[in-house]
Amino acid sequence: MNAADHPLDDPLDDFSHRRVDVDGTVKTVHVAGSGPAVVLMPEMPGISPDVLRLARWIRDAGFTVHVPSLFGTDGAHPTTEAGREVIRRACVSAEFRAFAGGGTSPVTAWLRGLARRAHAECGGPGVGAIGLCFTGNFALTMTLEPSVIAPVVNHPSLPLDDPAGLELGDEDAQAIRERVTRDGLRVLAYRFEGDRWCTGRRFAAYRRLLGDAFDGRVLDGAVANPDPPPFFREMVETPHSIVTAHLVNEEGHPTVKARDEILAFLAERLQPGG
Repeated sequence: MNAADHPLDDPLDDFSHRRVDVDGTVKTVHVAGSGPAVVLMPEMPGISPDVLRLARWIRDAGFTVHVPSLFGTDGAHPTTEAGREVIRRACVSAEFRAFAGGGTSPVTAWLRGLARRAHAECGGPGVGAIGLCFTGNFALTMTLEPSVIAPVVNHPSLPLDDPAGLELGDEDAQAIRERVTRDGLRVLAYRFEGDRWCTGRRFAAYRRLLGDAFDGRVLDGAVANPDPPPFFREMVETPHSIVTAHLVNEEGHPTVKARDEILAFLAERLQPGG
C-alpha cells in the first residue's frame, strides 16, 4: 500500500488500479497493456520503480501486465530501513513461508485466483507468471493453476534458511512434477553466480524436481549493476536482481539479454503465431 505522505519515485500514472477479491482476500493489482496476461510479482521489499520498468517492458511487448501489491510501498525505491521492516513483517506473516519446513506459501492460492481471472479477461492460450526474489518460486507454484503456462523463476530466495530448499510442500511439488510431465511445461529461471540468496544448490534442487524442464541460466556476478538502490547495496549485498535492481540498461548487456530472453519466452507461449 502506498503511504499517503510518501513522495513516490514512480506514481504509476499509466496503470489502472484494481481491488481484486479472491475467496474473500482483497489485494490491489496494478494493470497495464493489452494482449495475453502476465502476472509480475514484486521482489522484496516491494513494487519499486525497477519492477515497474520491467512491467512496462512486458506491457510494450504486447501483454496485459498485472502487478499485485504483496508488501512494501508501491512505486517507491526501497530504503534500507524501510526494507528491513518490510522483510520482518513478511517473515512473520501467515501469507508467506519464509523458512524451511513451512511448505508452500498460502498467498500463492490468491495468486492462482488472480491468474484465473486475468486469463478469463484477457484470453489467449494462457497466462505468464514472473516471480522475483521473495516471490521467485511463486511463479512455479502458480503452475498448479492450469491457465499458467509460462513460468519464469528469477533468483528465488525462499526459504531464507535453506540454500537448497524450494518453498514447496511435498504434495504441491509432486503435483507440479506431474503437470510438467503431462503438459510439457518448461520453467525458465535466472540467477547470478555468487548470489548468496539464490545459490547453485537451489538451482540443483529445481533440476532434481523438474529434470530437463528446468532451464536455469546463470550470469556472471561481475556484470551486475554496481550501483543499485540502497536496500540492495546494504541489505542484499551480492549481485541478485538480474532484470530489476542489478540490470544494466545498455544494448547488448547480459542483463538486457536476459530480459529479452524472458520476453521471447512469454511470446513463444502466449502469442503463438503472433
